[in-house]
Amino acid sequence: MTNKLKPTLGTLHLWGIAVGLVISGEYFGWSYGWGVAGTLGFLVTTLMIATLYTCFIFSFTELTTAIPHAGGPFAYSRRAFGETGGMIAGMATLIEFVFAPPAIAMAIGAYLNVQYPALNPKTAAVGAYLVFMALNILGVRLAAMFELVVTVLAVLELLVFMGVVSPGFSLAHFTAHGWAGSDHFSLPAVSGIFAAIPFAIWFFLAIEGAAMAAEEAKDPKRTIPKAYISGIVTLVVLAIGVMLLAGGAGDWRRLSDINDPLPQAMKMIVGEHSNWMHMLVWIGLFGLVASFHGIILGYSRQFFALARAGYLPPALAKLSRFQTPHRAIIAGGVIGIAAIYSDGLINLQGMTLTAAMITMAVFGAIVMYLMSMLSLFRLRRSAPQMARSFRAPGYPIVPGIALVLSLVCLVAMLWFNPLIGALFVAIMLAGYGYFLATKAQRDRAPQDPLLAGE
Repeated sequence: MTNKLKPTLGTLHLWGIAVGLVISGEYFGWSYGWGVAGTLGFLVTTLMIATLYTCFIFSFTELTTAIPHAGGPFAYSRRAFGETGGMIAGMATLIEFVFAPPAIAMAIGAYLNVQYPALNPKTAAVGAYLVFMALNILGVRLAAMFELVVTVLAVLELLVFMGVVSPGFSLAHFTAHGWAGSDHFSLPAVSGIFAAIPFAIWFFLAIEGAAMAAEEAKDPKRTIPKAYISGIVTLVVLAIGVMLLAGGAGDWRRLSDINDPLPQAMKMIVGEHSNWMHMLVWIGLFGLVASFHGIILGYSRQFFALARAGYLPPALAKLSRFQTPHRAIIAGGVIGIAAIYSDGLINLQGMTLTAAMITMAVFGAIVMYLMSMLSLFRLRRSAPQMARSFRAPGYPIVPGIALVLSLVCLVAMLWFNPLIGALFVAIMLAGYGYFLATKAQRDRAPQDPLLAGE
């Protein structure tokens, strides 16, 4: 078949994809949560979101192993709720994975601009798109091996950061003004805890993207659970460790609302001319590259799966001679590059375009989490005979916790980000309009046993 992906990935590749998709969130973005919640308030938010993601991944793995499909949540929701359910989950996942890369690309561009002031950040961001789109087109095994290497380097760098700053850690520094700028818990602190949800989600956003490589995994029923469980453990440990040690390095208020909290925290301990400092600044780029590259892989598989099933133009499901969905890779890149050059033209709720794109990506993620957990409950009842090599532990409590916390996050996001929420709904409605207009296209699409439940 011309639209069948080839299984070539092992457990280590999948762990690299799962962690690499997320790892930039440990380097930047999260410290904005300190600006609205304080260190102690944001710690509460982060523990809540870590609980959500841990419960979610243990539950999501049941779906990924039972239905190893490039569409990931789209496939699970279509199997559980039919074509409309698949459309909702597929669109939400696409929004998450298409809006996150431009934010990371612009962070890469800004970073390179610091090192090379003559280099335009937008030009560097577009260059990053071109390089990593090309790498993904050349083959998934090559792309996954590159992802694994940069992810390991990024993880090692975070461990080095924690080791270097730990001797200077002060609990008094971390707790000072820790409740939304106050030393005492109060109503504004409660508000800050919920307002900081998008920045805590940024610690873990997109780990579920490894599901979109499930068709390309060797023995997915064995390799995916190992990759996901080791991946979420890796990320929880890194997120808590980085945040605690950075916050205890000095006056954390100097680190909130900036894009490079780790180098600045290290500077408080070792000074700006230390060799450790130079190493962190340079190798820290690997964290951004790992996430950017991995999310390109994720969005391309989502475009591919939706197109193959007739939810998007079928041309996006064509494979290159390297057996990669090159048109899907290019389509997402075109949207991302357009977003980069719209910076400065759009101002949403006083946010930079980067912050707005992060928030939009989080909206997509939360809706997808809700649809995935609802699919798990529905399939347990409607398809009890389905082969499940991995079953969600603590069912129904563990997936129930993920479902409830996802709903809490969605309500809080809509409350604190109404304009971006409205824009998200508008995009979803546009997708639904296309869905209603293209039923004949879906009817002509090749039958997929995994979606039909055969």
